[in-house]
Amino acid sequence: MMNSSKPAYADYFGRLRGMPLYKEFIQNWHNVETFEARPDDLVIVTYPKSGTTWISEIVCMIYTEGDVEKCKKDAIFNRVPYLESKTENVIDGVQQLKQMASPRIVKSHLPLELLPASFWEKNCKIIYVCRNAKDVVVSYYFFFLMVTVNPDPGSFQDFVEKFMDGEVPYGSWYKHTKAWWEKRKNPQVLFLFYEDMQENIRKEVLKVVKFLGRKISEELLAKIVRHTTFQEMKNNPSTNYTTLPEEVMNHKVSPFMRKGVAGDWKNHFTVALNEKFDMHYKQQMKGSTLKPRNEI
Repeated sequence: MMNSSKPAYADYFGRLRGMPLYKEFIQNWHNVETFEARPDDLVIVTYPKSGTTWISEIVCMIYTEGDVEKCKKDAIFNRVPYLESKTENVIDGVQQLKQMASPRIVKSHLPLELLPASFWEKNCKIIYVCRNAKDVVVSYYFFFLMVTVNPDPGSFQDFVEKFMDGEVPYGSWYKHTKAWWEKRKNPQVLFLFYEDMQENIRKEVLKVVKFLGRKISEELLAKIVRHTTFQEMKNNPSTNYTTLPEEVMNHKVSPFMRKGVAGDWKNHFTVALNEKFDMHYKQQMKGSTLKPRNEI
């Protein structure tokens, strides 16, 4: 049943170059597009619900050389500001970043063609994390339910249809991941898979360390791995978003950090929906060598 106090889904988002996005983000677009990068900025880019907070906390731990207290001192969305986000009187990613000392870690969900040019001009390093589409859509659905400002996503089946049509914020998962995948050979871009992080986090943390040009002791590596397990982060107020007021995120509906597993889609997709999704997926990904794993 539609909650009558919420606007209809389609009226809710504006369009930025054809891509659905929150209207307040679009109104602020000029400030995002003209954002001044610094050469030592690190940008973390993902399609929503693909392990953004996880990789952000890993990078914070590398930057602070494993200082857990320093990482816990402030919420992740203050330590790693969300570049294009803007909500009235609450969040302004661009302003947060402008006031930040270097080196900055920047979070963004922007597709390749919308990332501010300044990051490329300054030759900044970029980490992209890709997660399989089926788990993304499940996670996105629950996120929609718990974020109070989001419109009613309808049933899970309805939401999957919207996702397949690219009618969700940040548009098509297929276009987003394929375009960034094409950038993987650029030495300034590190392309990671969420499923690989699930399978062997140690190995993926070492990739990040190497990409950042850092050295790390065995002890520090073990500490980072321990601190960034799903359970640790789910229980950590600086990473689990529970510090936001209930009017913004209602964790009673669904926690921000819900399961953090690969393959949860099997608990939500019907056989018919799965077949339909697979056919559509095949068409969308035709000709691409990008092949995330749907389970480990």
